[in-house]
Amino acid sequence: MNAPPIEYLIAFTVAASLLTITPGLDTALVIRTAVAENAKHAMLAGLGICAGCIGWGVIVAAGLGALLAASELAYDILRWVGAAYLLYLGFKLLRSPRRDFMIDPPETTHGEPGNWFQRGFLTNMLNPKVGVFYVSFLPQFIPTSASVFASSVLLAVIHAMLGIAWFAVLILATRPIARTLRRPSVTQWLDRMTGGIFVLFGLRLLFSSRN
Repeated sequence: MNAPPIEYLIAFTVAASLLTITPGLDTALVIRTAVAENAKHAMLAGLGICAGCIGWGVIVAAGLGALLAASELAYDILRWVGAAYLLYLGFKLLRSPRRDFMIDPPETTHGEPGNWFQRGFLTNMLNPKVGVFYVSFLPQFIPTSASVFASSVLLAVIHAMLGIAWFAVLILATRPIARTLRRPSVTQWLDRMTGGIFVLFGLRLLFSSRN
């Protein structure tokens, strides 16, 4: 089974890297754990989050492969829905970027201490937005010559590895980075950058063909 060409992998790595460093629930959970507990527990939570990415990658890969193999119409419907979703997210971030980044994640992520890997894993797996995003995002980096299932899992693994690297950086420099992320100008800039990326990829997906 063929993997995506190197140019597809490079493009995905660049886009996923920018998305990884944009603060969100996963970043909040890792920073909070590092500040409130310790670096080891924070890294375990980060590894759980990245395992969740791979879990979603496998789930999406199975369904995506069956859908794309079904018909040209199924592919077009997925492409239009995915493009609309990315454009919606992009314009929303461009129009209304956040002014602050809350370090404490929602109460649903706290749970009982003791199994930090599970906490991170469930935070990701119980967030359906991750699956919707993968369905919208991954097809742009999978040419028809490549295996949809193998390519989707490979891209999810790359995303997870980027996440591990970013969480390690966050944990090593928790307080300086946390202070930086609290600055309204930084949060707004990251949101606008991410919104621009979503819009560009949404337009690319909208006007792309199956080839």
